[in-house]
Amino acid sequence: MQVVMRITSSTNRNPNFLMRLVSTHQQNVIKRDEQYGGHHFKPLPVVLDKGEGAYLWDMDGKRYLDFLAGFATVNQGHCHPRLVKVMREQCGKLHHTSRAFFTSVHGELAEYLTRLLGFDRFIPMNTGVEGGDLSIKLARHWGYKIKKIPTDKATVLFAENNFWGRSLAAISASTEPLNYKDFGPLVPNFEKIPFDDLKILEEKLKTNPHICAFMVEPIQGEAGVRIPTDGYLRGVRHLCTKYNVLWIADEVQTGLGRTGYRLAVDHEKQKPDILILGKALSGGMYPVSGVLASSEIILTLQPGTHGSTYGGSPLACAVALEAVRILEDEKLAENAKRLGNIVRTELETIPRDLATEFRGQGLLCGLMINKDFAQGWQVCLRLRDAGLLSRPAHGQLLRISPPLTITESQLREGLEIIKKTLLTI
Repeated sequence: MQVVMRITSSTNRNPNFLMRLVSTHQQNVIKRDEQYGGHHFKPLPVVLDKGEGAYLWDMDGKRYLDFLAGFATVNQGHCHPRLVKVMREQCGKLHHTSRAFFTSVHGELAEYLTRLLGFDRFIPMNTGVEGGDLSIKLARHWGYKIKKIPTDKATVLFAENNFWGRSLAAISASTEPLNYKDFGPLVPNFEKIPFDDLKILEEKLKTNPHICAFMVEPIQGEAGVRIPTDGYLRGVRHLCTKYNVLWIADEVQTGLGRTGYRLAVDHEKQKPDILILGKALSGGMYPVSGVLASSEIILTLQPGTHGSTYGGSPLACAVALEAVRILEDEKLAENAKRLGNIVRTELETIPRDLATEFRGQGLLCGLMINKDFAQGWQVCLRLRDAGLLSRPAHGQLLRISPPLTITESQLREGLEIIKKTLLTI
């Protein structure tokens, strides 16, 4: 208990205290990072050197269960042999040309994804935030070309507490001051409404004919795994259709098996007008994201109106194609659904004075640590020492999002570490 209190009281004021909890070798790497890198992110003090499946190893050879999966990116597990093989083969064949030319694998990926997910066309990008930016460009362009919104009047609605990155457009959509304060002026015609509130959504759509799109995460991840009430997604689909507004589903984190279905919108059997994918689209092997939509929406873009040097490169497309095939072949969505039920059953037994709430679908889960009991960062430090890695969201929500390839025995081992750690702090 004495060590825990020292961690709690020293975490923010004296970061050097945390250095004493890792080896000298790792301390030197962390110090170099702190000296020469930016301080815009706060990593957990551990230096990772190797990964395989659901495990990570630090520089000293200590093994950890990974319950973060690169913020729900490494759905296929670390260094999946099939992904490594494709990466090596494509690098040795053709890794980059830009979209100045056709390549054989670009159309192959687009055909596979559109047929699998039921859309007409796919535009590849690199990062999730680029997918979000592109979806908004598409929606605005459609608004002007098809819906005939007056010039510069197109408005996009967002759910409050959204998170889809930190570009200027993304922070303009944010309701978190840390994201947008002192970065203005922000993008105009972005409005925010409460998440999971169909009444307010309809009021907005009814009163403003210049709204071209409503962008929402089917489950709000960074906001703390906030799951909407049953029927919300059906209601969003109905209202967007009724008022001729595009529904943009941000599935960068929830998509591709994470919540127990291919897509989180599949929980209510709904289809958005624009779908954004990222993260698991490449299994973390290479930055790949993209947007799927109808021909009507995507073909409003003419040559020169959008592009990306790396988006749709042969390497990106080959990796993404294999990553999604792995998800399908190994039935990882089904595995996430089955194991997610185990996570819920096990963690809901934790006393409420330690953890006040469990949230989750599939293997996108969170355990709300009682702030009167311990700080989330403190808990993650203790989990690290016990051989499990994760991070808190919003200070107190312990993220539980392991690779979807994790076995039941590995999962149960990790859950026991969590329960034992909380019971012994």
